[in-house]
Amino acid sequence: MTPPRITPSEIDVQQAEKSLLPNGVALYTLPSEDFEVLRISFVFRAGSAVQTVPFSASAAANLLAEGSDRRSAQQIAEQLDYYGSWYDVNIDRDYAYINFATLSKFFDRTLEVAEEILLRPAFPEEELRTYAAKRRQRLAIDRTKVDIQAREAFAQALFGAQHPYGISSDEKLYDSLMRDDVVAFYRRFYTADRCFVVCSGRIGEHEHRAIEALAARLPRGTAEPERAFPAPESHPEEFVEHPGAVQTSLRLGRLLFPRQHPDFVGMQVVATALGGYFGSRLMQNLRERNGYTYGVVAAMVNFERAGYFAVATQVGTEVARAALQEIYREIERLRTEPMPEEELALVKNMMTGEMMRILDGPFGIADVTIENILCGFDNRIIGENIRRIRSMTPADVQALARKYLAREALVTVAAGIKSPF
Repeated sequence: MTPPRITPSEIDVQQAEKSLLPNGVALYTLPSEDFEVLRISFVFRAGSAVQTVPFSASAAANLLAEGSDRRSAQQIAEQLDYYGSWYDVNIDRDYAYINFATLSKFFDRTLEVAEEILLRPAFPEEELRTYAAKRRQRLAIDRTKVDIQAREAFAQALFGAQHPYGISSDEKLYDSLMRDDVVAFYRRFYTADRCFVVCSGRIGEHEHRAIEALAARLPRGTAEPERAFPAPESHPEEFVEHPGAVQTSLRLGRLLFPRQHPDFVGMQVVATALGGYFGSRLMQNLRERNGYTYGVVAAMVNFERAGYFAVATQVGTEVARAALQEIYREIERLRTEPMPEEELALVKNMMTGEMMRILDGPFGIADVTIENILCGFDNRIIGENIRRIRSMTPADVQALARKYLAREALVTVAAGIKSPF
């Protein structure tokens, strides 16, 4: 006999210990003795939304380890590799994430390299030109794919082509990206006032002091007003013609609000029910019942200054119109019919289980901690969000769908050989 599945209604998550360094950097630590590893994440408010020169933000982040004033790119890579250390860079619209992970016994050696990367990047001209040529070619290839075309067109349709969250720069601009542009971006945005640090794993007194010493050496920035964003300009429909395409990429959704909004978690429940897991309504309809697609997803997306709801899928060109109508139909069904209690219970269990999976281990807790800090929360918000999810009723789901997902409010984008509109 299979035992009943028990999903906890409460999750007790470790709280980060915070200290403020003299230069203003906040250091958050999540000590754990379970593993002989630790990870240090430097988070800079240095995403593409603040750049004035196209591609300078991503170039600055990705070229940090390509040579310093003391070591070449090869020497940096070889030392990280020799000690089995892991270095990773990610950048989005708002932030750059610089991560170092190491075995505890090689902490000092890894931190030596971290110092070179963070405080003394050289941005060699030769490395920049190689990087720019590769990125230009990769972006040009990516833009021959209907899903990439739809993704970029959807951002423009939501925010407007000149909005920092909607803009898509011509890949040819990589050719005009200068070293001075990258250096200027680094000096302006990789500063103490735009940074916080999260460290997780086996953190003793020695490690804590060493990380503090490194972070305290980040230079203070100059006080400058934040870049003003234009008001978003949404367009209800957009079709990107792609001659010869055998599939059509569909994206639809609407601007809503960032994670701090009281309805964000509720709309995550709505999105999960619609297309957030394998047995979701859109998967059952588009994949299982009609065979239109291999996969479809619905989600709430969070930026620093905005948030939106989105559905994305890729279908055969000949069934694009029918698939789009089925997506509209499933959204309307959420608005007009109360969700069965059993289905909602499954959605709640899926969301709670996914959160528990993410929180399994010190690095997962660190990732969630970073996300919470960016939204102005501490880790107590996790338990609060779980309680919100568990308390949702079919009437709540229907009310949110009715409030936010009216057909006339949705932005729809398609990329393919023929318009499905």
